[in-house]
Amino acid sequence: MKVLVIGGGAREHALCRSLSLDPDVNALYCAPGNAGIAEVAELRPVDALDGAAVARLATELGVDLVVVGPEAPLVAGVSDAVRAAGIPVFGPSAEAAQLEGSKAFAKDVMAAAGVPTARSYVCTTAEEIDAALDAFGAPYVVKDDGLAAGKGVVVTEDREAARAHALGCDRVVIEEYLDGPEVSLFAITDGVTVLPLQPAQDFKRALDGDQGPNTGGMGAYSPLPWADAKLVDEVMETVLQPTVDELRHRGTPFSGLLYAGLAITSRGVRVIEFNARFGDPETQVVLARLRTPLAGVLLNAARGTLDAEPPLSWRDDAAVTVVIASHNYPDTPRTGDPIEGLAEVAAQDGPDAYVLHAGTRREGDAVVSAGGRVLSVTATGSDLAQAREKAYKAVARIRLDGSQHRTDIAAKAAEGR
Repeated sequence: MKVLVIGGGAREHALCRSLSLDPDVNALYCAPGNAGIAEVAELRPVDALDGAAVARLATELGVDLVVVGPEAPLVAGVSDAVRAAGIPVFGPSAEAAQLEGSKAFAKDVMAAAGVPTARSYVCTTAEEIDAALDAFGAPYVVKDDGLAAGKGVVVTEDREAARAHALGCDRVVIEEYLDGPEVSLFAITDGVTVLPLQPAQDFKRALDGDQGPNTGGMGAYSPLPWADAKLVDEVMETVLQPTVDELRHRGTPFSGLLYAGLAITSRGVRVIEFNARFGDPETQVVLARLRTPLAGVLLNAARGTLDAEPPLSWRDDAAVTVVIASHNYPDTPRTGDPIEGLAEVAAQDGPDAYVLHAGTRREGDAVVSAGGRVLSVTATGSDLAQAREKAYKAVARIRLDGSQHRTDIAAKAAEGR
């Protein structure tokens, strides 16, 4: 099988790493990719938002499957263009991707499907914003209706900060605060059959102790030793299958990766948000634990034959990923700084610990930072404590001037808290 992955972050590096280990994959391409992905896939230049260009590249390469990684190309209709060229693609249509592209659309789908979620108001005027903030009170949860790369959500006790964020959005969703721990659960679907993956937890805040601003995610771990053993079955029954069924009934079937961000509240499971693609950094830990070869599963989803796929097989190992971010992330990150220590990790920590590249590029013989989140250091171990130890040992070998990372990823879970 020849596979083309679209994107250039740590999620795409994790996908390419898994695909490169699949014995059924004999050619792997990534466009545009990054410095780390170049070690496992052949890179090609492309405008990832240009559906015609992506379809043309896939045709020229003669690939059997295209995997669209990030959300922006999905919302822009890249999957539609590839499907129109007659090539199987893993990723929903632009219409179905509105499940992530519009918080208001997602709320409408959930209401129709009977999916449990937070009560909310969709606001476009200052008067509507004030009324919604007053209705729910603190803590205030304010979400930009459109794509915001994981940074369009503000959760704050400060009404003025919440109001300012809301006024800066064209359309905003204001909703009740959901208490309890958060869980990410991915499912692969062909629009009818839904195949759940293992749950993970990510860390959105920039600083230890869940302090600081929201980010795209500073780390993740899987499995969740504290979660109910029936969690996946419950979410399948109350969230994932009803949502897929509702979208199919609307004539906009969702084929690809459905990501449910969940709150385990005192009143039960509630959906915080949906995404239309693999999450970053959760993908790094989920794929580290997946034993089933990835390419065939994604191809069955793209072809509409997922019902032929047996249940997924998982390793007993735990996985932890720690994100190394550049100076000043998530504000205006500094780029162009050289990254050292990558070879040391590969030589001394592999295969249980490895580095997935996010915002990197090659300049001559050097690898330099090229984004806010620069690297995802991922490790596996017999339990979370061991995986954590291996991940942070590898993190300590990386040298990037001004970089930052959280030191508490999976700490409470590893201690049984």
